[in-house]
Amino acid sequence: MFRGERQIERPFRWGIVGGGRTSGVGYKHRMGAMRDNISFLLKAAAFDVDFARCVDFGVSLGMDPERLYPDYKTMFEREAALEDGIEAVDIATPNFQHYEACKAALEAGLHVICEKPLFFSVEQGLEIKKLADEKNRVFCVNYGYSGFDLIMQMRHMVKSGAIGDVTMVDLRYAHGFGCDPAGDLKAEGQIWRVDPARVGPSFVLGDLSTHTFYISQVICPELKLSQLLCDRQSFIKSRRPLEDNAYVLMRYEGGAVGRMWASAVNAGDMRSQIIRIVGTKASLEWNDMHPDELVYAVQGEPARTLVRGMDYLCDEALEYERLGALHYTGLMDSWANLYNRFAVAMDAMNRGDRETLEKLVYPDLDHGIDGVRWVCKCVESADKGGVWVDFE
Repeated sequence: MFRGERQIERPFRWGIVGGGRTSGVGYKHRMGAMRDNISFLLKAAAFDVDFARCVDFGVSLGMDPERLYPDYKTMFEREAALEDGIEAVDIATPNFQHYEACKAALEAGLHVICEKPLFFSVEQGLEIKKLADEKNRVFCVNYGYSGFDLIMQMRHMVKSGAIGDVTMVDLRYAHGFGCDPAGDLKAEGQIWRVDPARVGPSFVLGDLSTHTFYISQVICPELKLSQLLCDRQSFIKSRRPLEDNAYVLMRYEGGAVGRMWASAVNAGDMRSQIIRIVGTKASLEWNDMHPDELVYAVQGEPARTLVRGMDYLCDEALEYERLGALHYTGLMDSWANLYNRFAVAMDAMNRGDRETLEKLVYPDLDHGIDGVRWVCKCVESADKGGVWVDFE
């Protein structure tokens, strides 16, 4: 059981770009990073393009106003001159700012955590990967749902052969909170998500499905996607050319197949994210609305429900167990688990501990680039009329 004891010598001095008062994810980043006070300490921020709002918000959090900055370039420059300057930074801005901000952070010698999807193209991702390697810095991607304990249980059961050979991967991230087009013009956190200049070539494929696609990679690390076919729609016509609904078919090396449904117009459904892995002997199903329960169904037997925190789970599923069975978790636990892993990765990189880095399961830059490739290939397939395209 994880009891909040430190895993590294001291917390990283940490800054954040974006994630201010009007952000939809800023609070989650801060709570995930500082949940246990052993991984990161928030020292500096450029919360908002409006500097007055940045200062007002930062002071309301108890931060030193001298460590609040009008933009990330100023923050990186001034922090580098301080004896206790930041060592890691979180990029929690709209998508169009990710590439330049991440590049500047790495050039400043900082470890980086970035929101998804990372960039507008795979080429940008590969350029950033080259820079991160040159600077010997860890680059993490915030796939926030992937820190739930039972995701690791699914990974263990797939790798151990408990469901046989994987034949089908059935994924969905489909909610209805984009049904009202009025929100595209009113909600500050939504306006940029439906602006192609700021969000890139996709809406729900980038905003939603990249989460679920990465989780499928965690659960089934041996499955390699070879081809996909995507059909996407803009049911809210004002969103064109960005999709608010998409269906993706997938082919994996070795013969397994899969599908993904991503939608922001699935009216009335609160189940949101469902992941089902089917094998030759049994299946696993996890729903993020009930993240403490995993359904394990062996063909010809009654389905059984595995519950988070129980001793019958594998070691990997219990490593970050915080509460014990019957005390239920939430999304903040998933984020906090991820941020602890991010800190362990950064510490290992600093110490040259490649063994820890290779064993640690966390969303790194390669996974972020895969997410960008996923979006680009889905858009390519859909724009060609729904045809199969090679994933690589």
